[in-house]
Amino acid sequence: MSALARYRQEWFGNITRDTLAGMVGTFALIPEVIAFSFVAGVDPAVGLYASFVISVVIAFTGGRPGMISGAAGSVALVAAALVRGHGVQYLLAATLLCGLLQVIFGILRLHVLMRYVSRPVRTGFVNALAILIFSAQVPHMLHVTWHTYAMIALGLAIIYTLPRLFSAIPSPLICIVILTIISVLCPMPLHTVADLGRLPDSLPHLVWPDVPFSLDTLNIIAPYALAMASVGMLESMMTARVVDDLTETHSSKRQECMGLGVANIAVGLFGGIAGCGMIGQTVGNLRYGGRGRLSTFVAGAFLLLLMVALRPWVAQVPVAALVAIMIMVSASTFSWSSLRDLVHHPRTTSVIMLATVAVVVGTHDLAAGVAVGVLLNGLFFAFQVSSMLSVSSTLSDDGTRRTYIVNGQVFFASSDGFADAFDLHDTARHITIDLTHAHIWDMTAAGMLEELIGKMEAQGKDVQLIGLNGASTKLLARHTRLQPAE
Repeated sequence: MSALARYRQEWFGNITRDTLAGMVGTFALIPEVIAFSFVAGVDPAVGLYASFVISVVIAFTGGRPGMISGAAGSVALVAAALVRGHGVQYLLAATLLCGLLQVIFGILRLHVLMRYVSRPVRTGFVNALAILIFSAQVPHMLHVTWHTYAMIALGLAIIYTLPRLFSAIPSPLICIVILTIISVLCPMPLHTVADLGRLPDSLPHLVWPDVPFSLDTLNIIAPYALAMASVGMLESMMTARVVDDLTETHSSKRQECMGLGVANIAVGLFGGIAGCGMIGQTVGNLRYGGRGRLSTFVAGAFLLLLMVALRPWVAQVPVAALVAIMIMVSASTFSWSSLRDLVHHPRTTSVIMLATVAVVVGTHDLAAGVAVGVLLNGLFFAFQVSSMLSVSSTLSDDGTRRTYIVNGQVFFASSDGFADAFDLHDTARHITIDLTHAHIWDMTAAGMLEELIGKMEAQGKDVQLIGLNGASTKLLARHTRLQPAE
């Protein structure tokens, strides 16, 4: 399929389902975006405008069709300190710089770093997000009357039962309509969307951050912009990977990174906060058939329609309906099979997954959780590989020649064990180190080997290296004084 034909298919290949699923994504965006706006310390309109701009722009520029992006909590957590210390105008400037950095990340192909995020880390990331999505609904269920619980229960019943009878329209949309009609016809003590914060009453317009154009301003915003760009790219790449797994398709992570950067630049010019991929809303979109770019576009365009043209109606939507939708999204996002896998998978895999969940839930920082997971994965991997190294030796009949046979990978984690396997007080005068079945990976291993041979030669021993592969030979020749035998 040509690029143009594929692009056309991504837009118009599934118009009905993409449109309806995008509308579900819009309603899933509203409570989260408003809540994240409060976290960042900005007016809800800032987060809502940002979500509209990001979704519309990235529908054209992104590399992962069917993915919903908006003002996300991970970026809001980073932005909060900047807003408290310097105000919203500096946040807008940081958003522009954040977008520029993400475009540069894409140009430099930094998205390839996602290759080092293993499946246990991704599973922990998804499970932690599911827990955070559910925990964000808990405040809406505290200190309320029984009416709220009844409406949430009714909403869940509609969401899960209706698809068995009727699937032309996504059940969450029907849930919102029915619960809103009930709350209007039968007034009861319920919180509505209007209670969450002031909704926008006008279209977004172009603005330029009202900050001094100076190095001092750059020094203020640069650390926050870099953090926002890194966290946003990480969450978007993780979300895109999850969508790839769920849809059994591939996407351009580089284009997604650059597209997100372009979207965030546009957000900064329209007075919004930087955003990224939102996995909960994306899973909801996929669940109801959203697979193309049109679903992403509709999620943003319908959000603007709701905010401006249908504002009085949206204000009357009971929060209970949105809570029911987000509980469904949380349940759909969580990898329930991972609980069963805790018993069957290797213990190290389970530890990595649980540690990722614990750090993300404990800190609400997705980047910190993924970083801890990647670090643990690297440590466990290094330990497992280093434990596979073995060194055996044979002594000639006359006792003058000893041959050490090395099997495995020699690198920073195994170099100490490698050195300990050699007897420096051996009486044999001729030492042969056979590395036919080994590989020297790094400077630590090369330096250790050079130091070991130097100590042997200082005792008058004749040491010979044999069996080195090409890469190991080049490493030793370039960075040590050793001369391996041909």
